[in-house]
Amino acid sequence: MPPFDFSLPLGPDVTINVLDLAAFAWFGMAWFFYSEISHRHHVSHTSENLLSIMHQYRVQWMRQMLKRESRIPDMTGVGNLIRSVSFFGSTSIFLVLGSIGLLGYSEQAQGVIRAIPYAVPPSPFVWELKVALLIIVFVHAFFKYTWSLRLFNYLTIYVGAAPGTHEHLEQHEAYAQRGAEMMTTAARHFNLGLRAYYYGFAIISWFFHPLAFIITTTVVIWVLYRREFLSGTYFTLKRDDPVLLRKTTAA
Repeated sequence: MPPFDFSLPLGPDVTINVLDLAAFAWFGMAWFFYSEISHRHHVSHTSENLLSIMHQYRVQWMRQMLKRESRIPDMTGVGNLIRSVSFFGSTSIFLVLGSIGLLGYSEQAQGVIRAIPYAVPPSPFVWELKVALLIIVFVHAFFKYTWSLRLFNYLTIYVGAAPGTHEHLEQHEAYAQRGAEMMTTAARHFNLGLRAYYYGFAIISWFFHPLAFIITTTVVIWVLYRREFLSGTYFTLKRDDPVLLRKTTAA
């Protein structure tokens, strides 16, 4: 009998290990609460995380764009962002297809897991649950990437439709704020897609042991938090900078 083999019956010939259930619940709560914490800092624009700080630089970008006679550099910058999002969006499709393929090779995959020391071979129901969760996470990433891609395409039109350098000067600040908000929303969805990849790596550890899943989920959340709130890039950008200070004086 493998360790921690405390199974709950869910139906005829369907059981789930209590530790698997706890690991699944911990993963769901960690994802939900971290997303809520990050989102609250984002919408407050308090510069308490990396995304909020970058929003101020995006505002400054849009202000500088309105001062330029040529918008080619801005179109080039948005185009580079679009290519990055497109690459990850395409990758997520292959990850979904690969995860679906696991359902057809479950016996071979479980045989590999049984050969690993301390690994806990799952029941057929739990195996399908793990694969289904992996598929859901990568599908979630796909939808985040594709929405981010659409927003960046809309931003291209927005930049192209911007008023001229000497036209409607009274509307320039509001136009810059709206453009920056659109760009930040696109970046936030791209960031959510990247997070899903991190969570996908955590789920892979569940195939070997539920305790490994709990530990890996905790490590992933810590890595995400550290990079968004405690990274060297965050503290570098948080320093008092004329670009950030101009956000309160520009009008």
